[in-house]
Amino acid sequence: MSQVKEHSTTLPARSTDTLQIYNTMSRRKETFETIRPNEVRMYVCGVTVYDDAHIGHGMSTIIFDVIRRYLEHLGYTVKHAQNFTDIDDKIINRSNSEGISADELTERLIAAWLEEVQALNTLPATVYPRATQEVDGIIAMITKLIKQGHAYTVDGDVNFRVRSFPEYGKLSNRTVDDLLSGARIEVDVRKQDPLDFALWKSAKPGEPSWPSPWGEGRPGWHIECSAMCTRHLGGVVDIHGGGTDLIFPHHENEIAQSEAFLGHGPFARYWVHNGMLRINDEKMSKSIGNVVRLSSIIERNRVDAFRLMVLQTHYRSPMNYTEPGLEAAQSGLQRLRLAARIVDGPSNTVLSPELEDLTNQTVDRFHASMLDDFDTPGAFAALFDLARAINRHDPSGNDSTTANAREHLAELAMILGMDLRTEGGSSARDEDTATLMEILIEIRARLRTEKHFEFADLIRERLEEEGFILEDTKTGTEWKRS
Repeated sequence: MSQVKEHSTTLPARSTDTLQIYNTMSRRKETFETIRPNEVRMYVCGVTVYDDAHIGHGMSTIIFDVIRRYLEHLGYTVKHAQNFTDIDDKIINRSNSEGISADELTERLIAAWLEEVQALNTLPATVYPRATQEVDGIIAMITKLIKQGHAYTVDGDVNFRVRSFPEYGKLSNRTVDDLLSGARIEVDVRKQDPLDFALWKSAKPGEPSWPSPWGEGRPGWHIECSAMCTRHLGGVVDIHGGGTDLIFPHHENEIAQSEAFLGHGPFARYWVHNGMLRINDEKMSKSIGNVVRLSSIIERNRVDAFRLMVLQTHYRSPMNYTEPGLEAAQSGLQRLRLAARIVDGPSNTVLSPELEDLTNQTVDRFHASMLDDFDTPGAFAALFDLARAINRHDPSGNDSTTANAREHLAELAMILGMDLRTEGGSSARDEDTATLMEILIEIRARLRTEKHFEFADLIRERLEEEGFILEDTKTGTEWKRS
């Protein structure tokens, strides 16, 4: 497996600027302040390992990787925990269908997951706790919740008493009565309230189980994350992350059981949720048959293009994945690599004050965007403007101004986990194509400025015949392969 590339810290944000993060709890941007000085404890809900990882998992992993990278760039020490749910109904059903144990299934899928996310050039989490390795802590937490009156036992199960926590619903901004009338809730006559949720499930024949004060059984889904935060992150966290699909009920339940257990709140200072993935404007679903496996991105050498595609959408917005979109990202990546490449040979004395000014502006724009709730689309817009200026100034230039601009471009991209000075699946032929396309785009732009529209249209038409599509946008002309 390839090694994870280290990120640069040579271009710090301005000390007078502060990081603003959107907090799902307050539904507004807030100034970022940590519980302990210069330390961030970040918990991100991980995968339930019952099937191969798909690009939705990859998208979320890249998003929180960049959040972590930028926090570390700002000088924070980040302790990052990401869990594996390795006991679950889906896991049990899948292992039974394959005729293997749940442990065999989860070990195989966890190993594959770790290899794939490393191929995505994401920094490894500080700790990867697994539900099956946290049972003692889970039992201790449940025992205390029962003693406090927040949970009750019935037939070997343990349920959390939702109405014992008056603030239930504060994350999803709904009242208990609203949730009761609007939610699809599985009917269980043994529950004191339909909204009560399982902390411990009694064993069924043929299922993995663990001994407990309430009999053989296994943990419920929600309790594992609270127990992991207690053991690995001291019980309270600075950032708790996950997809918007986890706001209710998973994160709502985490808050209730954790703050009831602690006797105070908040359990997490900032709740950070990424938008969901769509495939060709449709929800990704096995029933539709449009699931794209993460391994396909890796096998096709589109890892950096996929990262760029993800980060050109704001993390809180839904991302729409299309194959043309991925190829357009690959073309954009080639333009960035062309601009950032190291040019050998003697330096010349052709200087450009305009390029030097733009380089300085790019650094400011980049950090202003990232400090504004990790606005990666804005950060990349600044990088593309600089890359376009470098390529138009002198694609083969080796003067000090151009070399400085190239260095800044490469270092800023590295903060976002993208090494522009490695091939990453791009070939010399790709770089040559990118160079020629930039030249043709510039010629076409001049023809249009001089009102030679017939010749400008001819360039577009001939390129389309050769499989290249030009798209005129507000920020300039982009190209992609058809």
